[in-house]
Amino acid sequence: MYTLMTLILLVPLLLFLFRHLLTRRLRLRKPYPPGPKGLPIIGNILMMNQFNHRGLAKLSRTYGGLLHLRLGLSHLFVVSSPQIARQVLQVQDHVFSNRPTTIAIRYLTYGQSDLAFCNYGPFWRRMRKLYVMMLFSRKRAESWASVDEEVHKAVRSVAANVGKPLNVCKVAFSLTRDITFRAAFGSSSSSSNEGRLDEFLEIIQEFSKLFGEFNVADYVPSWLSWIDPQGINKRVEKARKSLDCFIESIINDHLDKKKTEKNVNVDEETDMVDQLLAFYKEEVKVKDSETKINLDNIKGIIMDVMFGGTETVALAIEWVLTELLRSPENMKRVQDELATVVGLERWSVEDTHLEKLTFLKCVLKETLRLHPPFPLLLHETVEEAEVSGYFIPKGSRVMVNTYALGRDPASWSDPEIFNPSRFLDPGAPDLKGNSFEFIPFGSGRRSCPGMQLGMYAFELAVAHLLHCFTWRLPDGVKFGDVDTIEGPGLTVAKANSLVAVPIKRLLCPMVLESHNV
Repeated sequence: MYTLMTLILLVPLLLFLFRHLLTRRLRLRKPYPPGPKGLPIIGNILMMNQFNHRGLAKLSRTYGGLLHLRLGLSHLFVVSSPQIARQVLQVQDHVFSNRPTTIAIRYLTYGQSDLAFCNYGPFWRRMRKLYVMMLFSRKRAESWASVDEEVHKAVRSVAANVGKPLNVCKVAFSLTRDITFRAAFGSSSSSSNEGRLDEFLEIIQEFSKLFGEFNVADYVPSWLSWIDPQGINKRVEKARKSLDCFIESIINDHLDKKKTEKNVNVDEETDMVDQLLAFYKEEVKVKDSETKINLDNIKGIIMDVMFGGTETVALAIEWVLTELLRSPENMKRVQDELATVVGLERWSVEDTHLEKLTFLKCVLKETLRLHPPFPLLLHETVEEAEVSGYFIPKGSRVMVNTYALGRDPASWSDPEIFNPSRFLDPGAPDLKGNSFEFIPFGSGRRSCPGMQLGMYAFELAVAHLLHCFTWRLPDGVKFGDVDTIEGPGLTVAKANSLVAVPIKRLLCPMVLESHNV
């Protein structure tokens, strides 16, 4: 009886104290950033069709540079101003250093076993070092040499089709696919390899779409994760199987080659997979360690190289030619610079030329400003944070909208206009990630480790395509008809592929039809 009376008196008291403490904590806690009001329980999920870089940029113009959205039980914050981007990516970089986990990310990255999506910590630091030193370093000459040789092949291929309308997207993807395939897997394009190359490209394009789509199943309790109203989960499972089969076939090819070749010197291997397998062989000997790299990590690295090394550069090449065909005066200016620096008596653009092609570099930067490789950078908070007087809970998803940063009217004059000359200003932003109005490759510890190699491929490919050919639109198409409509995906492709006609530059005595390049 006494116990019952005690409980009757104690429970209301405890509820009162709990409510008081909770209310007091909420009063002391900073508010969430502004954002559109959501519905009970589901929050802003019904607005998910607006959650691409353009839609989020539009919302940010209404609610400010730090936007709050609630998706079921999850919080999403969108950064669209350089000042707040600096807070997130530099000042409090350690707090925002994790990656969010979605169904697509878990499946397609082998449980976040890769570098791009694994969380920050000792293991990530070891993976990053492996990427930079083993795969993307200038000391690894094979990767850089493969760029030169595959660009030369692409020039020959375009030269064989002079005067004919070409799908620039296909040309660019074939080039970057071959660069990646050769540097990573030791194989170049050939009739016997064409089926595998096409499979490689299909996987990459499907990955981009899946990584970039908002999936309702990511924002419901785990026991309801079987819900798949958009059919994304089934597509993810199918894509994972295709990826697994492809990567395992690549690994098995390399292992079989090892068995048939005796006395192989690891230092003489020329592709990334050989080096990764040699590294993994040594890792197996290592006893338990939180930084030990396993076979899923090797697969994750291969996936990163496939995705990051192919699509981003290919799309950037297509966007450059799109913008230059819409801006003939800039096309002429960059080609005049190439004629002066390289000379019309030679067609091959060398490393030493790239350093002097100032306006070409401005054209590339302006393209990346308007069409960043990853318009939304994905982050997750390691702990609670305060940004610009607003509260960000632990485990929140944070998107840095590089598309919005590159078109911020407070940072750029006429931000919607393609104007490469803006980068001739000595104070113009560079690509190092310290100018937060222009961070096409991210900033801080989660910036792109392959930026140097990617930019080299980008510069060399565009330089050759513009130096060796004058580009025209097909008959009946005017400059104003070239659109910049975007398709879906984590990276942003043109919705309608660019079609252009290459014309051999009149004064350039190239014998490109010959294979004696």
